[in-house]
Amino acid sequence: MFELTLLIIVIALGFDFLNGMNDAANSIATIVATKVLSPKVAVAWAAFFNFVAAFGFGVHVANTIGKGIVETAVVDQYLILSTLIGAIIWTHTCTRLGLPISVSHSLIGGLAGSAIVKAGFGALVSGGLIKVAIFIVLSPVIGLILGTFFMILVQWIFRNSKAKKIDKTFRIGQLVSSAAFSLGHGTNDAQKTMGIISILLFTGGYLGDEFYVPFWVIIISHTAIGLGTLAGGWRVIKTMGMKLTHLKPIGGFCAETAGAVVLITTSLFGIPVSTTHTITGSIMGVGMVKRLTAVKWGVAGRIIWAWVLTIPLTALVSALVYYIIEQFI
Repeated sequence: MFELTLLIIVIALGFDFLNGMNDAANSIATIVATKVLSPKVAVAWAAFFNFVAAFGFGVHVANTIGKGIVETAVVDQYLILSTLIGAIIWTHTCTRLGLPISVSHSLIGGLAGSAIVKAGFGALVSGGLIKVAIFIVLSPVIGLILGTFFMILVQWIFRNSKAKKIDKTFRIGQLVSSAAFSLGHGTNDAQKTMGIISILLFTGGYLGDEFYVPFWVIIISHTAIGLGTLAGGWRVIKTMGMKLTHLKPIGGFCAETAGAVVLITTSLFGIPVSTTHTITGSIMGVGMVKRLTAVKWGVAGRIIWAWVLTIPLTALVSALVYYIIEQFI
């Protein structure tokens, strides 16, 4: 069974890599759209801070994923395997279509779907799922509010400055805000894979009597998501950075700062949120300050539909995968 555990860990890291690919758009969309960095330099910048996030924000989200979505008593290797397969299928499909989705919610949906097939609805931890459901709505809304607030505040502070000076200032500022957002992305999203690997090890008897996240799991999870970001999901980057609204460096700075505040705060409270939802809301908030029509609501609608469908569809796919696996065990 050790060989199966090792295989599932490799698959989990593959999922983490795909997470980085799809969410590369979230980390670099604004800084590429404003032409502060070229796409290749931007993904390297984001990947570096995805990895650095391993050393400062704890493992609160990993604990939520490991213990707060389904009862640990029902978790086994096959449930984790079907969860990952369902999440990978959905994430890969959406990345190919250029749709920025919540990779986090695909993982949570996969866990829920597999657990329901194995042990019924009683296997779900309602408190954890309610927290996730609330922040599906709250994270983009808070991002939108903060994006709007920061944009209005910064415009007021620099109201007497020349456009050229503002542009130059926020080209430098975007390097900082983009780094902060990548730190938030790294800490919130890599922890989801940490939680999956750790619960796999715990239920397999490799961690002893108490659940915890081993340091080597932290390092390999951040490495995988950083490499995925480095690979870049270019179709998703195009959707987020160029189709949603037109951004200048001042807007990019405000959107990234708003997103970073949401991600780092929720990570410290152990709340798994979507970096996609968060940065999309932030970008829309910045765009709305200019005028409501600055946001391309048709593109936003496609993104929102992908959000709505993620948990039920990944739950369905993972449930089907678990049912098939169950026939052979």
